[in-house]
Amino acid sequence: MKEMDLHTAIELGSPYPYTLVVTLDKKGKPNVMGLSWWTFTSLQPPMIAISVGHGRYTHECLEDGKEFVICFPSAEQAKAAWLCGIKSGRKGDKFAAAGLTTSPAKAVNPPLIKGATVAYECKVVGQLECSDHTLYNGEVVAVHGSPERPKHLYSIHYSKLISIDCKGNLDMNIEYK
Repeated sequence: MKEMDLHTAIELGSPYPYTLVVTLDKKGKPNVMGLSWWTFTSLQPPMIAISVGHGRYTHECLEDGKEFVICFPSAEQAKAAWLCGIKSGRKGDKFAAAGLTTSPAKAVNPPLIKGATVAYECKVVGQLECSDHTLYNGEVVAVHGSPERPKHLYSIHYSKLISIDCKGNLDMNIEYK
């Protein structure tokens, strides 16, 4: 092994599961952000943590609302998911721009994204300041899925998305840069 820069290491560690995090702003308007920095933190009770940069609009929404839905976009949603990762929702409606539709959640206020492979409704139960990001730990209060859409997206060093199904089969036809 040899010492290397962080960006090279992140690329070599790829792919990372790519998700869309849905929050609400102060006025109740849904916001969606592309995110690869997430992890399960507990199974009893089930919890998922997400890491969000302080300057991000989603950070502002989480500070106000303390709820989020983490959705795994399906392969069919790759173009929309990529747009949600490169645009800010602060001054516009990313749902409309991306052509994503929502449906009501069961236990939290932010909506689900229709057509996602899996969606976890979460209520923030703790947070940790981590330099330029905040790690939000959310208790999973409801889970939804679309078993007929087994392919979801992975990020390669934040430069492109690929699709892999739940059995590990790579779909070379899905790639956004």
